[in-house]
Amino acid sequence: MIAIKDKVKTFIVDNFLYGDTSYELADSVSLIENGIIDSTAVLELVAFIEDDFGIAMVDADIVPANLDSIDRISAFIKAKAEALAA
Repeated sequence: MIAIKDKVKTFIVDNFLYGDTSYELADSVSLIENGIIDSTAVLELVAFIEDDFGIAMVDADIVPANLDSIDRISAFIKAKAEALAA
């Protein structure tokens, strides 16, 4: 099974860095502050999370605290998935 973090990172590299694997994308780097994602990309990211992980996101979920780095996105997905399983 592919780890959540790996799946998220692959999606970001493929869709927002256009497959440029030479870019050193650290898991903790701010995707917004570094210009990797913008408001339109956030919507794509939300659709990816909902489709690939089966997580319904509400407006309150769509904040930098949940979506600004690979670490934060992965932690958010893991927490939501655990809440659904409970």
